[in-house]
Amino acid sequence: MDTRDNASRTLLSHLNSLRDAGVRYVALGGASAYASHDNLNGQGEFGGSIAEPGPPVSATSTSTTLPATQRTSDEAKPPVPRLEVLPAPALSLPTKEDTMPPAKGSARPKDPPPLPFDPEEEMTLPELNGAIEGCTRCQLGHGRTNLVFGVGNPDAELVFVGEAPGRDEDAQGIPFVGRAGQMLTRMIENVIEIPRGDVYICNVLKCRPPGNRNPEPGEIDCCEPYLHKQLEIIRPRLIVALGKFAAQFLLATQIPIGKLRGKFGRYRGIPTLATYHPAYLLRNSSQKKVVMGDLLRMKAVLNGETEPVAEIYS
Repeated sequence: MDTRDNASRTLLSHLNSLRDAGVRYVALGGASAYASHDNLNGQGEFGGSIAEPGPPVSATSTSTTLPATQRTSDEAKPPVPRLEVLPAPALSLPTKEDTMPPAKGSARPKDPPPLPFDPEEEMTLPELNGAIEGCTRCQLGHGRTNLVFGVGNPDAELVFVGEAPGRDEDAQGIPFVGRAGQMLTRMIENVIEIPRGDVYICNVLKCRPPGNRNPEPGEIDCCEPYLHKQLEIIRPRLIVALGKFAAQFLLATQIPIGKLRGKFGRYRGIPTLATYHPAYLLRNSSQKKVVMGDLLRMKAVLNGETEPVAEIYS
């Protein structure tokens, strides 16, 4: 291994030991300061003297002549000889966090950019849509064709929340208009037996992820306030969470969708039923009967025939 690498590791280990002992700064001397061990006078094995926290580097004197008061003080403390070297700037020891490598596969979190609206302000859905239509708080905003806000009755008693727009939704700016949207329409009109226009439909994300990949945590963080505000404006009686990401987000849980499906939880006091996403049913037709049972349970609650008993807790 390179001798310089060994020296660097030894120096870092020594600095860490000093830091753990409570030392915050070290002043390093010139080359002559460590010419021999006898010249160290017990001050440290790397030719530096342990110093108390002092002025910043820019304020450290570099004059070869010390002020009179300091010379008098130095001369009053024999017998330790002083090395004829320029005073070195104080070196701040690294913190433990600075010397630790970042966790594998993780990055330092960054705060999302400011919201384009005041979350405390009273708004209508069109006003909220107008406020966020130019959003670029995350990377998805730079690649979208259209922001997909939501569609339906602004006074709906029932809201369906999916995870993110797909290709057709990105092209039209309307949620659930592709094949999965056609499946959702049949679920609403044939099972719950109400017109699609009577409910409200939206997604957790308002922009399409490239290639319809899964939403990333930072993207959900950026869109989260938009969905919260939508649901605050609508104030539905019931919510249906479609798929893993919508269910886990609304119910504040990491329970897999297979265990969440068919159960009621609560989103800010609103009964919320988790079920499979329509796109999942297109790939797994055997699960249609299971989802039909979930929707019939929702229908009974919507019609006042039964009460939604919470079975999921965050």
